[in-house]
Amino acid sequence: MADVLVVGAGVIGLTAAVRLLEAGARVRVWTAHEAADTVSAVAAAVWYPTRAEPDPRVLDWATATYAEFRRQIDAGVPGTLLRRTRMVVRDDGGPLWWAPAAGNVVRRGENVFFDAPLAEMDTYLSWLAGRVRELGGRIERHRIADLAEAQAEAPVVVNATGLAAGELCGDPDVRPARGHVVLVANPGLDESVRDEGHPDGVTYVHPRTRDVVLGGTYQLGRSDTNPDPDEAAAIVRRCVALVPQLAGAPVLGSRVGLRPARRGGPRVSAVPAGDGRLVHAYGHGGAGMTLAWGCADTVTHLALGTGPTGPAGPPRTGAP
Repeated sequence: MADVLVVGAGVIGLTAAVRLLEAGARVRVWTAHEAADTVSAVAAAVWYPTRAEPDPRVLDWATATYAEFRRQIDAGVPGTLLRRTRMVVRDDGGPLWWAPAAGNVVRRGENVFFDAPLAEMDTYLSWLAGRVRELGGRIERHRIADLAEAQAEAPVVVNATGLAAGELCGDPDVRPARGHVVLVANPGLDESVRDEGHPDGVTYVHPRTRDVVLGGTYQLGRSDTNPDPDEAAAIVRRCVALVPQLAGAPVLGSRVGLRPARRGGPRVSAVPAGDGRLVHAYGHGGAGMTLAWGCADTVTHLALGTGPTGPAGPPRTGAP
């Protein structure tokens, strides 16, 4: 029998499973989808706490995750890259609350420069799944309709079900945030550029090894996943205006995913469940990759009762 059953195999579920296994727990993972079919696989997956509130917990998670990705990049973990990033800012020039997490952040007028880890998620999710198995964990295809089903299988359950957590937990604060990206051939770019406050919609250019992810949209409450050709064309126009070197780059395709947004921010907390406990880890919106490893540390402490849950303080029960 497993000590912990993790429900969900996106980046939040798999990183939690890895940390739990590293802590000595026996772990099973249930997933309704192959990793390649999760919303994590659609993500541009570049470190930045997008749409996250300046909550001390978020800063702690982002800091820990940044450090872990830098370690993995140095170690040559498949699918991890480091990209110099230029971010257009449209504010009063005040402090950037997230800057301490990234270390060397430089502001020059309307541009902010920093180094951002990037994960090529098709490769990285496969590596994470392999790491789970290497450490002795099991990943099983299994869809649930009720968390009680999982609780019957292990004394501790980690609920990392993303958008599905809204229904499974009866959480009205969970809602989809539709994200549309366009993939183009990489014309030789190696710098990420983002303009979150663009008046025509969030705009970003994230070069990967073989392609460039152009974005995007952040449409709260919209749940259709069919690419819109007009929307895709508008994304390309904004990105070319931001990075003219993209002009004429062949379009390789479009992808749409539903980010698991949550009013109030991520829910990472534990509640009693019979003789065991239920640890929630969902609602990360578009910042799953950015917060994953820090959240995994907190989830591990909550699941195993091993002490501090991070600098934000002792374990909290219920919704944050």
